[in-house]
Amino acid sequence: MPDALDATPYDALLLLSFGGPEGPDDVVPFLENVTRGRGIPKERLKEVGQHYFRFGGVSPINAQNRALLDALREDFAAHGLDLPVHWGNRNWAPYLTDTLREMAADGRRRILVLATSAYASYSGCRQYRENLADALAALEADGLDLPRVDKLRHYFNHPGFVEPMIEGVLRSLAELPDDVRDGAHIAFTTHSIPTAAADTSGPVEGHGDGGAYVRQHLDVARLIADAVRERTGVDHPWQLVYQSRSGAPHIPWLEPDICDHLEERHAAGVPAVVMAPVGFVSDHMEVLYDLDTEAAAKAHELGLPVRRSATVGADPRFAAAIRELILERASAERGERVTPCALGGLGAGHDVCPVGCCPGRAPRPAAAGADSPYA
Repeated sequence: MPDALDATPYDALLLLSFGGPEGPDDVVPFLENVTRGRGIPKERLKEVGQHYFRFGGVSPINAQNRALLDALREDFAAHGLDLPVHWGNRNWAPYLTDTLREMAADGRRRILVLATSAYASYSGCRQYRENLADALAALEADGLDLPRVDKLRHYFNHPGFVEPMIEGVLRSLAELPDDVRDGAHIAFTTHSIPTAAADTSGPVEGHGDGGAYVRQHLDVARLIADAVRERTGVDHPWQLVYQSRSGAPHIPWLEPDICDHLEERHAAGVPAVVMAPVGFVSDHMEVLYDLDTEAAAKAHELGLPVRRSATVGADPRFAAAIRELILERASAERGERVTPCALGGLGAGHDVCPVGCCPGRAPRPAAAGADSPYA
């Protein structure tokens, strides 16, 4: 048996994700949850829901989260980390509030949260923290003793997140025809967000010019491109591009869009493209539809050979990275000296989100940060 690893003061891990429908009847109610408060008509939601209906109304994110849960539990058991793992979602069952209520009833007092978003942004970090605050407020209204909830730091540059993506790009390059492989361009993709939200992502001192969101993605893209060059001897050109825009046309969002980028690269004479979705943890709907369906159709129309590399998903190295991040944070909470593990030029991110980090349009309480009402 492996020696026991010490996660104290923490007594549970919560996997916190976006959620998704499990069948056709779930699609519109799920989208109503996602867009609540925005006044979007049901007919419009049915139109948006076609992305899900073409896949049987089932979002792949739920199966992917279950696979990640299994990978985490298997890794923890193999390495002697006695830490139960729970799962809660923002927008579909199992709902975050229900999961936290069960954890509190089971006596969990110090909970670490793993969000399925690796980068700093309002939608990728603070909104999850706001959801945690909402859930804790609901538990407080029920008269329950509240657990303390902390969030694991951003893991975009942890080796266990980066290395599987490097191998994914290498596999995709190897799948291209021999005559176009060496000239292939790498399009690193992530979710487009409003430029105003990008500019205010991360701590206040780094706001502006895309903020932490753009800087972090560029750092990961450089890491992968450099590793590909070192392992193949070929210096592939690359660019960070965006996908999945959903906002009003008059509001500026990060560009270029992946489909526009494919057109531009084809016009420039690029012989092939590898699309590398570095902004996503798993192959969920936005990867399957926006890349494997829309972008692939655009490439076919252009006659441009493309391959799409894999996300990290439930890769054992990612599960090991989460274990390492848990032990790193636990040691820091115990007052021990810690050397965080991080690649690239930005270093390890903060453990506790500072005041003013990734603000929303309207101030709302957010847990697991310096401004948390539930310290």
